[in-house]
Amino acid sequence: MRVFLYISYDGSKFQGFQQQPNKTAVMDKIIFALKELGITSKPIGSSRTDRGVHALNQVVHVDIPPFWNDLQKFQNTLNCLLSPHIFVRKISISSFHARFDAKKRVYRYVCYTGKYSPFLSDYALFLPKFDLPLLNKTLSLFVGAHDFGFFKKTGSPTKSDIRSLYKADVYTHKNFLVFRFAAEGFLRSQVRMMTAAALAVQEGALHIEDLRAQIDKKKRVFTKALLPCGLYLSRIYYEF
Repeated sequence: MRVFLYISYDGSKFQGFQQQPNKTAVMDKIIFALKELGITSKPIGSSRTDRGVHALNQVVHVDIPPFWNDLQKFQNTLNCLLSPHIFVRKISISSFHARFDAKKRVYRYVCYTGKYSPFLSDYALFLPKFDLPLLNKTLSLFVGAHDFGFFKKTGSPTKSDIRSLYKADVYTHKNFLVFRFAAEGFLRSQVRMMTAAALAVQEGALHIEDLRAQIDKKKRVFTKALLPCGLYLSRIYYEF
């Protein structure tokens, strides 16, 4: 039986999502916990997050044996093994492939606009000033299908750098500024680079016409990526 695990994790405690030789990734912890429960099939995640990046609703599919027919007991037992930095929010039966059947992925980048607190340093980027209308105007340039080859981490080979963004905007919530991006998929570090570029336009360090030229892949003028601390994999959609 194939099940979907909807999981949250604190990315600051791991070396990324994908398995690592030194067993320090989120997936390493999940595989260890599954083996403790007699499950040896390979789990597959919906999206690979880098070191320091968090998840609110990462999706992992795994084929489990029939003796785990009590999914609530399975979830409770699994959470005991994954605690405290990984938590299974929900388990459901599904025939989908977690990665290849995903229709849309949503990421959020969180900035903190209140008084600086060192306790938030692993979970948000401190940003005391912002111009919401200008940021939203800048982010709208990313919406649509573009070749985002100038918005990915160097040394990240892909078959195609064309991605279609359905949404790119920013909103406030209490003392937080939240950037939101939705697409079928993203290139490595793309969200952090797009957010950094929008902030650079706000600060006057990047002209909006130069950003437009980079989006059109006419010239590369900006290569900065924000710290991973504020990035969250928020949601995966499997049907529109």
